[in-house]
Amino acid sequence: METTLRGVGVSHGVAIGEVRHMGTAVLEPPAKQITADEAEREQGRARKAVEAVSADLMARGQLAGGEAQHVLEAQAMIATDPELMADVDRRIAVGSTAERGVYDAFASYRDLLAGAGEYMAGRVADLDDVRNRIVARLLGVPMPGVPDSDEPYVLIARDLAPADTALLDPALVLGFVTEEGGPTSHSAILARALGVPAIVALPGACEIAEGTVIAVDGSTGDLFVEPTAEKRAELEAAAAERKAALAASSGPGATSDGHKVPLLANVGGPADVLAAVEAGAEGVGLFRTEFLFLDDSKKAPSEEKQIESYRKVLEAFPEGRVVVRVLDAGADKPLEFLTPADEPNPALGVRGLRSLLDHPDVLRTQLTALAKAAEGLPVYLEVMAPMVADRIDAKAFADACREAGLKAKFGAMVEIPSAALRARSILQEVEFLSLGTNDLAQYAFAADRQVGAVSRLQDPWQPALLDLIAMSAEAARAEGKSCGVCGEAASDPLLACVLTGLGVTSLSMGAASIPYVRATLAKYTLAQCERAAAAARAADSAEEARVAAQAVLSGE
Repeated sequence: METTLRGVGVSHGVAIGEVRHMGTAVLEPPAKQITADEAEREQGRARKAVEAVSADLMARGQLAGGEAQHVLEAQAMIATDPELMADVDRRIAVGSTAERGVYDAFASYRDLLAGAGEYMAGRVADLDDVRNRIVARLLGVPMPGVPDSDEPYVLIARDLAPADTALLDPALVLGFVTEEGGPTSHSAILARALGVPAIVALPGACEIAEGTVIAVDGSTGDLFVEPTAEKRAELEAAAAERKAALAASSGPGATSDGHKVPLLANVGGPADVLAAVEAGAEGVGLFRTEFLFLDDSKKAPSEEKQIESYRKVLEAFPEGRVVVRVLDAGADKPLEFLTPADEPNPALGVRGLRSLLDHPDVLRTQLTALAKAAEGLPVYLEVMAPMVADRIDAKAFADACREAGLKAKFGAMVEIPSAALRARSILQEVEFLSLGTNDLAQYAFAADRQVGAVSRLQDPWQPALLDLIAMSAEAARAEGKSCGVCGEAASDPLLACVLTGLGVTSLSMGAASIPYVRATLAKYTLAQCERAAAAARAADSAEEARVAAQAVLSGE
C-alpha cells in the first residue's frame, strides 16, 4: 500500500528504485587496559592510523575534485587535530588501548559540541566518520560504507559523511535519503553537486525495509513507499517534462517578459569552474576563498599562492561578474593563526569579518592578492565581507579595500538580522549586498543550520526570512544598488521566482541548479513573481508560503 513521507528536499530530480541501507557504524571497542610499558607502542599505533585515515581522505578528495575535495580536505584536518591527538595520547598513557583512546577522545569532543549547541555541532557527522575510520583501521575491520550492489538503488542512511557522499556513483545510486542532516549540510551540498536527487531530515527513513521500492522527489521532499503504477507514471512524466524544459532553456537568466535575473555560480576554487561554465553561469556570485586557507590551519597562504588561485577563477569569466567573499573563518572553519580557541560559542563570537579586522595583515594580503590577480583581465571583480553587522563593520571593510588599492566594487553579506534591518545604513558604505540565506535563517531563528531536529526553522520559505530578504532588497533599490542571494535558497526554482518578486537582482547557486532555475524563471512574468512573493510573505508557515506561491504561479 502506498504511503507518503515528507522530509526536506535538497537536490532536484526523481529517483525510483529499491532501498539499500548504509552499512552499520563501527562497534564500540572494548575497554581493555594496557600496561605502562605498552603505552608508547599504542600511541604509535594511534598516530599511524590517524595519518593513514587523513591521507585516505585527502586522496578521496583529489579523486572527487570540486566542492567535494574542499570538504574532504577539511575533514582530513579533523583527523590530525593536535588537541584531539593530545587527548588520545593522554588516555593511552593512563591505560587505554589505541582504539579505545581514539574512541573516547572523539566521544568527549562530540559531546562537548552537541551539548553546547554550537555551530560546529553541524559537523558531528563528519567527526563520527573520522572516528569510525580510525577505529576500524586499528581494529583491522572494514569501514562500513556504501553497500555493494550491481543494480541501481536508492540509498538510505541515518546520515552520510562527506567521504561517502563524494564518491557515490550516480550510475548506481539513483538518489539518497537520510534521517539526519539539514538543507545546508555537507551531504546536501555534495548531492546537488553530483546532481543526485536527495531528501534529508526524514524521520523514520531507516525503518524502511531493505529491498522496498520507493520513489524520491528531491524537489518537494516527498518520499513514496511502494508507489502505485499511477504515482510512478505521474512522477516519471513530471521528470520527463522537467528534463525537456532544461534542454530547451539556455542563455541569460530572465523572466518570460524579459526582466533580467543574472544566474551566477557558487564556487570554492578553480576545480569548480568547469561545471559552472558548462551550466551556463553568467559569472560567480560566491567565490568561497576560505578553502584555500584550510590547506594549512597554522598559517595563511602566501600572496603568490592566493594570486594564482584567484586568477584561475577570474580568467574563466571574461566580461563576467565574479563576487569574491574574503576569508570567512571561525565557527566550523577554525584556523589556528586567526580564530580564538576558547570561545564558548564560536558562531556568536569572533568569526568572518571580525576575525579579519583583528588581523589586518591577513585581510590586507588577501585584498592585495585579489587586486593583483585581476590586473589586465576584463572581469567585473566584486569583493564582499562576511558577517557584517552594521555600518561600522561595512566602513571598516571598505576602508581596508581602498587602502589595498583594490579596483573593485565593495559589498557586504547580509547574514545577521541586524544587517537586514539596517541595510540602507550599510549601503552608505558599500556598493552592493549579498544575502547568505543559510546563516541569515540560522541567526534569525536561533536554529543551527546543520541540525535536522530544527530543520523546520531552516527552511528558506519561512515568511520571516522572506521579510528580511525583502527589507534588504527594498533598501538596495532605494539606494540604486544591487542585492543578490548566494545562499541555498537560490537553488530552489520556485523560490527563485519568489526572490525575484521580492526585488533580488541576481541569484547564485551550485552549478547543477542553474538549468532548473533558468527554465523555471523563463515560464513566468515579473508581475507573476511579485504576486507569488506577496502571497508567500502573507503566509504563516514555510509550507503555507510554498503552497501559496505555487498557487499564484500555476494560476489557481
